[in-house]
Amino acid sequence: MSTQPLPLAGITVVAVEQAVSAPFATRQLADLGARVIKVERTDGGDFARGYDTAARGLASHFVWCNRGKESVALDLKDPRGLDVLHRLIADADVFVQNLAHGAAARLGLDAATLCAARPRLIAVDISGYGAEGPYAHKRAYDMLVQCEAGLVSVTGTPEQPVKAGIPAADIAAAMYAFSGVLAALVRRGTTGRGGPVEISMLEALAEWLGHPLHHVMHGGAEPARTGVAHAVIAPYDAYTTADGGQVLLSVQNDREWRRLAEQVLEQGELADDPEFATNAARVANREKTDDLVARALACRTAAEAVGRLEAAGIACARLNTVGDVAGHPQLAARDRWREVESPVGPLRALLPPINLGGGQEARMGAVPALGEHTRATLRALGMTDEQLAELRRDGVIA
Repeated sequence: MSTQPLPLAGITVVAVEQAVSAPFATRQLADLGARVIKVERTDGGDFARGYDTAARGLASHFVWCNRGKESVALDLKDPRGLDVLHRLIADADVFVQNLAHGAAARLGLDAATLCAARPRLIAVDISGYGAEGPYAHKRAYDMLVQCEAGLVSVTGTPEQPVKAGIPAADIAAAMYAFSGVLAALVRRGTTGRGGPVEISMLEALAEWLGHPLHHVMHGGAEPARTGVAHAVIAPYDAYTTADGGQVLLSVQNDREWRRLAEQVLEQGELADDPEFATNAARVANREKTDDLVARALACRTAAEAVGRLEAAGIACARLNTVGDVAGHPQLAARDRWREVESPVGPLRALLPPINLGGGQEARMGAVPALGEHTRATLRALGMTDEQLAELRRDGVIA
């Protein structure tokens, strides 16, 4: 059987991007075969390059979000650098930017301006709060948007709200930008026209708030923070095992409670005890319910607890650390790990989760050094060595 090309092979993306939201969106496009030209500042590039040095001297955020791209370093404040960028956009299918509010418009890089001049171009504006409205000018870092979107209010313990442990607002915006580009490419295939795509981090994360938002809007109370417990189901929590591990289990109905009582708690009489026989009763007696489960699991190792729960047909999971995920047996069994090249050598990375049957494996290209592709890209635009030397001397390129 012949291998099909990656679905975005032949698509060129130009991105003026930084941090996480836009870079993570365009990395998805690169993984699916698009050529992504990442335009960075000449004085240090994408500031995410400096977040940390955990990936053998490179920043973990940058390694995660920027594989498979070409780095071109331009000073967009210099008219010559901006002209180079517009020449790159002229040959592109997609342009993505997440500059600070108003910066793209001042440079003529906002989606409306670009698409008016180039009807086939798909131009993506990613911002914190959108182009207009009272919050349009506010700085919008991930944790700030998590707070504005209400995510922090439903995450944490009863005593302490906490942010999500990943940049949820950035990731939400990135994935809607990614899917927005795919939808716009499909539409362009039938109409011949591209157009603007606008993504707001607040709107993306508010959509993800989903159930709590609809619950409150339609008459319910503000949801309580319950740690890893479930607000309206019991038992549904993490419990400590004899070896210091933690196992989370979920009883979804009263039949499962009966199996848990008989096969794990080894107290079959609890199945019909009016204090525990229904979910409503177990929630009302949550402290007693949790104590019964905690005592039963505390005398078993995590492996023994998981084995007993699975044998009883009770949904369960280990409360893994990030290090545990890096060695997760399921990811290993499904051969999900690859190595990508970088300026410091090969780095381990996960295959993206989109699996296309009959097609090539996702293209997991190298993590670029700052300006690694400037010279080759600008020579492809027709610039001579003399012109490139002048631009480099003047600090317009790097």
